Amino acid sequence: MAKPVIMPRFGMTQEEATIVKWLVKEGDRVEPDDPLAEVTTDKVNMEVPAPGEGILGGIRYAEGDTVPVTRVIAYILQEGETPPEHDPELETRGAEAETIPPVAEPTDVKASPLARKVAENEGVPLAEVAGSGPDGWITRHDVESYLKDPTRPAVDAGDKLRATPAARRAAREQNLPLSSVQGSGPRDRIQEADVLASTGQTVGAPLFERPLVVSGEPVLIPLEGLRKTIADRMQASAQDAPHITFDVQSDMTRAIEFRNFANQRAPQELKVSMTALLVKIVAASLRRHPGMNAYMRKDGILLLPNVNVGIAVAMEEGLIVPVIHDADLKSLYEIASELDDLSERARLGRLLPDDVAGGTFTISNLGMFGIDRFTAIINPPQVGILAVGKTEPRFVPDVDGSPIARPMMTLTLSADHRALDGAQAARFLADVRDSINEPASIML
Repeated sequence: MAKPVIMPRFGMTQEEATIVKWLVKEGDRVEPDDPLAEVTTDKVNMEVPAPGEGILGGIRYAEGDTVPVTRVIAYILQEGETPPEHDPELETRGAEAETIPPVAEPTDVKASPLARKVAENEGVPLAEVAGSGPDGWITRHDVESYLKDPTRPAVDAGDKLRATPAARRAAREQNLPLSSVQGSGPRDRIQEADVLASTGQTVGAPLFERPLVVSGEPVLIPLEGLRKTIADRMQASAQDAPHITFDVQSDMTRAIEFRNFANQRAPQELKVSMTALLVKIVAASLRRHPGMNAYMRKDGILLLPNVNVGIAVAMEEGLIVPVIHDADLKSLYEIASELDDLSERARLGRLLPDDVAGGTFTISNLGMFGIDRFTAIINPPQVGILAVGKTEPRFVPDVDGSPIARPMMTLTLSADHRALDGAQAARFLADVRDSINEPASIML
């Protein structure tokens, strides 16, 4: 019987998606979960997997067509079958269950990001771990206790190897046992590049690291997909929101010491970046300054109850902003773990729409590219964005007025002047600066 392929709903609020490219041709044979087409929502690109084995046929939409979710886009046929002339009525829930890509763990398993990271690194099925947190929430301690339990089920030798989540995913995709790969990371940890290198592949470099050679005729880069979404949003923001900007210089001495202290005591293989510390600090400041944690709407200013901090990440197609939800309620280690996972999946093009939805404030850090300072455009309907420059030694006066070299960083806040007065934005930025100068204050 012909098996329909429907346009999946990848996010809770998604209503449609655009077909970017068909990855297989009509008449090609496919296996279950083979990627059939690449589609894009207004924020991320995803792949539509094959719901079963057979032959792709009856393609209903062409590349560039925008299709409502749950609409049939093609069929998987058996030998001698032909696609039906009219699409059958499909129950949304059943259709989604067939086509949403499988996840490693059941979505009803409640676990902290750090617990999930430890579980994935150690090959622990979270469904078998008893949670000690509220409502059965699984913590890192629960996973570690499971690992120490002598009665727990044995795991495959490959699962015991030290490997990043991306390396494990790449090994599964290449049908390659991890035990055959030599790790190049810290303490021989297996990286994604190690897995790909063992099969003669390499990790693709971002667009800004590859020289663009143009010779002969001009080259047109189409304004479509994610690039068009970014262009439309930034143009609307620059035109509609009167931006007001503020700069401060922050002494990073204590922040660097605090990050080093946190890394010395971090769980195995977890590294706390300065961006993770900034997320923690900014989230605490947003809770103290609710006017910054808001949306600007036509009918007024909407103050938001949740602090969801977005972090701009450079991708080949442009910038995308994964979100740390409820960042003010998470520990620094949880934020670092979640940020590492989101950044890795963003680079691999594996973000889900819910990963980039619901942000209430954005941080854009270009310090790693050697940028001293810059002004970022607000991501609407948010009312503010923080631009972070590089940290470098600068001479500043000490308590006696004598010059002394300190690691300094420039923070630039852009705020929507419709929603915020200058004094409100200035107080928020000063609060962020003071917390960076003394990071232990975020624990108070």
